[in-house]
Amino acid sequence: MIVRLLDKAVAGERLTPAEGVELLRSRDLAKIGRAADAVTRRLHPENYRTYNIDRNINYTNVCTAVCDFCAFYRGPKSAEGWVLPREELLQKVEEMVSLGGDQILLQGGLHPDYQLEWYEELLGDIKSRCPSVNVHGFSPPELHHFTKVFKLPIRSVLERLKRAGLGSIPGGGAEILVDRVRREITRGKVMTDDWLNVMRVWHELGGVSSATMMFGHVETLEERIEHLERLRNAQDETGGYTAFICWTFQPDNTDMKDLSPAGSFEYLKTQAVSRLYLDNFSNIQSSWVTQGKRIGQLAMLFGANDMGSLMIEENVVAEAGTVHYLSLREIRDSISELGFTPRQRNVRYELFGEEHEQQAVHANNEREKSPASVYQLT
Repeated sequence: MIVRLLDKAVAGERLTPAEGVELLRSRDLAKIGRAADAVTRRLHPENYRTYNIDRNINYTNVCTAVCDFCAFYRGPKSAEGWVLPREELLQKVEEMVSLGGDQILLQGGLHPDYQLEWYEELLGDIKSRCPSVNVHGFSPPELHHFTKVFKLPIRSVLERLKRAGLGSIPGGGAEILVDRVRREITRGKVMTDDWLNVMRVWHELGGVSSATMMFGHVETLEERIEHLERLRNAQDETGGYTAFICWTFQPDNTDMKDLSPAGSFEYLKTQAVSRLYLDNFSNIQSSWVTQGKRIGQLAMLFGANDMGSLMIEENVVAEAGTVHYLSLREIRDSISELGFTPRQRNVRYELFGEEHEQQAVHANNEREKSPASVYQLT
């Protein structure tokens, strides 16, 4: 039944929402995976596959939103709330640079107190200390929150942050871009149209961003496809999304802990369908951070052309009880074992030179020998 749809997608023809749902309902994982891999090889005929070296720095866990799926946040009045001291944050950036990284993923909760100048100063301090680092920061929920706190239009907020040093925007906080789902699992957080508008305005300013989907909770299959449809339409309009990353909801330690998590079968199928559906997205990232090494590697044969990030530090997923660590050696080996050459890239998927790569490999190998390895949450 699905062969016609798979042939259509492999040939580069656009799938309809109904056809996307039909593929998600199918249990023929092998056929869907082969088709997704064929699309990936058509879009990326080169003999390499990519990865990035970055660090996920959460500058605060204080958040005014209430998300049932999040184990990381603390309310503004919680004694467990914190804001990372500035010097500690800057040291984390420097450590990442010493390991060959070029980017920090800078995200936090929706803090109610700080003014825009505080965030501008934060960006300025990072760029002053490490000018070459790309700040991949402030997800759409944070940026939309800024418009409410500062009483400024989103364009003004983004223009000011860009001048201060913001380089690109991560796709965090998308979950499922369907308002029914968002109302059920979160309160006090940006809704679908405003999430997309943050990205639209950023792209109009010449910026790039990634897009994400967290699935396997209260959404229907139709709503997963609606999410992909909204992203595909947005990409048709702006062309500013560099990559798509999906992962399964991690329920442990959350208010939704009674839900049964989606397994690797559902993850691989959904990623593969995403590759087939998002015909205007150049890159798909594997999510080894939630799936582990072997499924993360297998995802490279189910539509992904990028192994994602070394993720020197990760806190949010870990708080939900899912803790996977890969060294740079393991990431590169995972790519090599599939017959590809591993190559380090930046946020725009531009490759680093081989000399830089080898220096990064050496630095990470030396760090692995240390009793206090950097591959720990700090």
